[in-house]
Amino acid sequence: MSETAFSPSQLIRPNVVSLKPYTPIVPFDILSQELNRAPEDIIKLDANENPYGPSPRVAEVLAEAQYMHIYPDPESRNLRAALAEYTNLGAEYLLVGSGADELIDLIMRLFIDPGDKIVNCPPTFGMYAFDGDISAAEVIAIRRRPDFSIDVDAIETLFAESQSEPHPKLIFVTSPNNPDGSILSDSDLQRLLALPTVVVLDEAYVEFSSGSRIQWVEQHPNLIVLRTFSKWAGLAGLRVGYGAFPLDLIEQLWKIKQPYNVNLAGQLAAEVSLTDCHYLLDNVARLIEQREQFYPVLNAIEWLEPYPSQTNFILCQVKGRNASDVKQQLAEQGILVRYYNSPGLTDHIRISIGTPAQMARLAKVLQHL
Repeated sequence: MSETAFSPSQLIRPNVVSLKPYTPIVPFDILSQELNRAPEDIIKLDANENPYGPSPRVAEVLAEAQYMHIYPDPESRNLRAALAEYTNLGAEYLLVGSGADELIDLIMRLFIDPGDKIVNCPPTFGMYAFDGDISAAEVIAIRRRPDFSIDVDAIETLFAESQSEPHPKLIFVTSPNNPDGSILSDSDLQRLLALPTVVVLDEAYVEFSSGSRIQWVEQHPNLIVLRTFSKWAGLAGLRVGYGAFPLDLIEQLWKIKQPYNVNLAGQLAAEVSLTDCHYLLDNVARLIEQREQFYPVLNAIEWLEPYPSQTNFILCQVKGRNASDVKQQLAEQGILVRYYNSPGLTDHIRISIGTPAQMARLAKVLQHL
């Protein structure tokens, strides 16, 4: 074949060719094989999953589900009606996605042309910068302060200094934040909303804290709030999320979302979860209690410094030893925690909250390392 022969790869967008792939958590069955351990002997505390799983009613509803051969409701009407009651927000403000990740991608597609700017506030959830890179956006990183609070002063300065240029179109903020579990204050959110941009507030972990701002969407035309069923409802494997959008924005989002984006199983599981809130929120309360009990255990280990958290995980700075080595040593004991090889976090590990038995085993191993 000639060296000048046509290659389809020449047609791929240059920003995708140079893109670094996102590093997801390895599935449980693969982990079992890699660690050569039975699944029941692995304590998985690396992805903030709910160790209590979904409502038992989910399995019952899915076992009895009809119409698996029919496309699901493209508007998720029953689920949105249930969400309206759960959030005290009209269903017309709500859009359901295949996980909140799909909604982040949809927001990018709605607003971003190549070269447009977005503001990201690392250390935080990696999907904002990842989707920004896919969209060929200019991702401006305004790093958080040492206590992980948002540097609102720096963001305001950025907008003030860019008067002669297009402002960033989107600001992504997470509250509680991943990976540290800190909260964005009402006053800081108000300051961000005063800027000529759209603020995307990710509340994936809000059930583990307090003070959701989802109803603010009614009063703020530049606020989007994202939520998920992955954490509090234990549906990470079924990928169901939702967002609250101002009415003039959601009108446009309906045009560009995939018609049947949320599968039937996901819709049914989310609906029945909302009817079994008391059961699920009792499990959330157990995780919060376990988080509060485990924090002093971590604080008593001289080479760990845990951060206060309003989530189902605790971030710890590792002092006097290599954090990556700590992760590996725990993995050798069948305990999986998260390590980040990224700026500002290379000396940290993040520990998801598990059951009392799981956390007791982790505490014993940490104390002997």
